[in-house]
Amino acid sequence: MICSSFFLHSEGFFRCLSKKYIYKGGNKVRTFHYDIYIAASPDKIWEAWTKSEHTERYFFGTAIRSDWNIGSSIEYLRGEVTDFGEIIELIPNRKLVHSWSNTSDTSDREEPTVVSLTLTSMGDVTKVTLDHEKLLSADYEENPYTFRGYNNGWPFILSNLKSYIETDNLLEVDFSEDVS
Repeated sequence: MICSSFFLHSEGFFRCLSKKYIYKGGNKVRTFHYDIYIAASPDKIWEAWTKSEHTERYFFGTAIRSDWNIGSSIEYLRGEVTDFGEIIELIPNRKLVHSWSNTSDTSDREEPTVVSLTLTSMGDVTKVTLDHEKLLSADYEENPYTFRGYNNGWPFILSNLKSYIETDNLLEVDFSEDVS
């Protein structure tokens, strides 16, 4: 199921408005899509997304390592490499596309997933679009009261990025247990 559009409820949560599945080779392959608006320039968001001194604060304590060239490796580290990939497309301050593999992935996926981050300037606001493609059902967590699964983790990371950039504060959450 992918959500191509979301509705923001007055209570502050998002609801998926349209859903569909993509099939590949008989297996259900999913794309996760999320948009968020941040009151900052694309340059400031790009710096926060590509420099460890920022990612370690809002991205579950994760550092990022790359030389930021097309074809180069990209690594996400929490002490050791936890996620990695190869940069497919890079337009500084506008777009980053890279493959994504997790070191603890035990699925029988045929190829790595792909993460795309697109920054669109809208005056004093930037639209941040994240697409995570080629996901399997195992990559999703149906329980909405957890940060497990890409469908729960990415919205938190992007919301934390927004809070970090706009207020220099982070969302306070106890990750030691689910929030149900």
